Amino acid sequence: MKRFLLVITILQNIFFLVPLLCSLNLLAQQNSDVKQTEYRNVINQRAAKIISILEITDSVRYKKVLAEVVNQYFQLNTIHEQSKTTISEIKKQVVAKEQIDETIKKEQENKSLQLKQLHESFIAHLKESLTDEQIEKIKDAMTYRVFPITCAAYQDMLPGLTREQKNKIYSWLKEARELAMDAESSEKKHEVFGKYKGRINNYLSAAGYDMKKEGEAWQKRIKEREGKKKNS
Repeated sequence: MKRFLLVITILQNIFFLVPLLCSLNLLAQQNSDVKQTEYRNVINQRAAKIISILEITDSVRYKKVLAEVVNQYFQLNTIHEQSKTTISEIKKQVVAKEQIDETIKKEQENKSLQLKQLHESFIAHLKESLTDEQIEKIKDAMTYRVFPITCAAYQDMLPGLTREQKNKIYSWLKEARELAMDAESSEKKHEVFGKYKGRINNYLSAAGYDMKKEGEAWQKRIKEREGKKKNS
């Protein structure tokens, strides 16, 4: 009799838990769907702001370009989030640290390859609807215009730069922009540019520039220019 009552109790618990688990799974799925919808709304607004600078008057072309930019942000987020999950699972493995480090390195290489392929596909699709000049504007907008602003800043700070030095700075910052486009956040995008600016500063220092003094002198000139504008 006791065994029978125990079986009945177990069955009752099962009948209670199954719908509860189903409800929890459904709730989790709903929460996920809500987050996805919210994220899509955010990137729709971001993409619309980016392509507004192109002043596209053809509605069909506008919607196509908008969809491409939205999809790019969505796919970038997917790749970065999946990689984070994979790395988190790798770190949980009970194996030697060297093996974990090697596996993480392979995952990061895999992510870089996915980002490169996505980047190339994105640019190829944009070329179907936009000119090279318009694509440049999208690239700058996606990276907060750090590339042209920084190029101009170096030339303003160091007016004596040679053509070769200007070209080197330009090419490095342009390369940084391509990588920054695929970064997962504004902070990460600025980190990419920061790395390349460090490379540029080392290059200029090797060429004989004292970057600290040049920077201080530049800031002084900027203040003097601003002062003249206020007084004029």
